[in-house]
Amino acid sequence: MDKNFTFTVNGQKKSVSTDPDRPLLEVLREDLQLTGPKLGCGEGQCGACTVILGGKPAFSCITPVSDAEGQTIETIEGLAAGDKLHTVQEAFLAEGALQCGYCTPGMIMAAAALLNDTPNPTDAEIRSGMEKHLCRCCGYTKIQTAIKRAANAGR
Repeated sequence: MDKNFTFTVNGQKKSVSTDPDRPLLEVLREDLQLTGPKLGCGEGQCGACTVILGGKPAFSCITPVSDAEGQTIETIEGLAAGDKLHTVQEAFLAEGALQCGYCTPGMIMAAAALLNDTPNPTDAEIRSGMEKHLCRCCGYTKIQTAIKRAANAGR
């Protein structure tokens, strides 16, 4: 039985009527046309679907939409401020920390959340914060460098 859910996505209040157990990823992509979060594994193991939910990174493929009720959700589409890219987005571009780009939105969202909590992370903290995110192109060194660059730019 469908229920109504209301949350704020990228600064805009949204309401949907859907099954409470439906994955947040499906709602974002299919109902709200926000296609930045990607379906990778569908099991919360790759991170391609990462969004910031209530200030924390969340795998939207395994998060039921009911968990988003009343919460603030940020997707890659809402990270930039108009035409001005977020510091993490700029750093990923500058460092070439993407190849095929499939994992990039989830990686950037996880990195932004990490830097919100730990503005000057060590290499070990970056690896720990990003360990549940898979890059099929194996761009991990450039991703770590980009996160360090973003941290340094934020000072």
